[in-house]
Amino acid sequence: MEKDNKLPQIWLAGGHFVNDIYTGFLNPIMPFIAAKIGISMAIATIVLSMSHIVSSLLQPVFGFFADNMFKRSFIFWGLLLTSCFIPFAPASVQLSHMIFFIILGSLGSSLFHPQALGLANKFSGPDTAKYMGIFLGMGTLGYSVGPLLSAFIAQFFGLEKMPVLSVIGLFWAFAMFKFVPKMSNLQIKKPHYHIKDAFVQILSNRKLNILNVISMLKSLISTSCFILLPFLWKDMGYSPFFIGMALFVFIFVGGFGSMLSNKFEKIVGTKNVFYFSMISTLPLMLLFVLTYKSYPYISFATYFLMGFVTMLAVPVTMNMAQSIIPEYKSIIGGFINGFSWGIVAIIMSLNGFVAQTFGIPKVLLAVSIIPAVFSVFVKYLFEDAKN
Repeated sequence: MEKDNKLPQIWLAGGHFVNDIYTGFLNPIMPFIAAKIGISMAIATIVLSMSHIVSSLLQPVFGFFADNMFKRSFIFWGLLLTSCFIPFAPASVQLSHMIFFIILGSLGSSLFHPQALGLANKFSGPDTAKYMGIFLGMGTLGYSVGPLLSAFIAQFFGLEKMPVLSVIGLFWAFAMFKFVPKMSNLQIKKPHYHIKDAFVQILSNRKLNILNVISMLKSLISTSCFILLPFLWKDMGYSPFFIGMALFVFIFVGGFGSMLSNKFEKIVGTKNVFYFSMISTLPLMLLFVLTYKSYPYISFATYFLMGFVTMLAVPVTMNMAQSIIPEYKSIIGGFINGFSWGIVAIIMSLNGFVAQTFGIPKVLLAVSIIPAVFSVFVKYLFEDAKN
């Protein structure tokens, strides 16, 4: 990577870290927010799913505008919206107010991600896999720090003190404004295409469809764990900070999985990274379900290992997807990193009711079967290559 590209790459990766702090904010404390305002686990799950839907489904659309504009507006306004509104949601005393703050904050995350992904790719130089892994890993690490911060503030200072954490995002947004070069200063040819043509080309590509499905299935595992397990642990008597710490370690270890993905890929091959990441979650989830009551230390160790293997294939998925149609980097980033999560969020809004009826462990075990079954489609990604 050229020397001049290092500084903006650092600030973009840092921006991804800070933005995703807020996206992981609500999960560990939602059971306690629900108890405060008097809503059930099923309704609380819908609220959390709504956050993922707003922050994810619109990303391909914003990716189109990001690819066709010569301004950096989305990374600034996105981070400003996320950091200004998400921290106010836990302090709300009414459900309607909380939903309002969540929608605006999640919209900011939807603005930020596609353009940040596209710029990170542009600044990555020849070693795209390595630096994209770092960029994605930083977002994952931020997503892990969010639960830790929010749980700490909730337990020791109270939910009403949460808005003070907006300061972090405000500072970083203005720092990116100063240190990330203006688009007009970059020697990059501005693409010109219609959104309909781009979407048709992307959605009709077989390999991209498979990669989107893989991304959905991986996010199904992580989102199910992140949304449902805090309710299970609260019922078992764990404190908010303990729950936040558990979620922190799960995603933190997953972040290292993302960062090590490139090295792991060189050792075992791209295809095997996909297979290992998709299949191994099933035996790990089975072990977790069998031990979470009687052997909690084993269950938590298994849970953390599941975070590592779940995130291991994320950079590989993104790199392969963006290389298929390079001119649509931001839109494809929006599909892989956003749209897939939004589809899973819609599923999760139903899973809350299912989990309330049949139990959280049974639902987690059921969802872990799906990636293992669909791993058979990985072979179609490599039909034209020797692996």
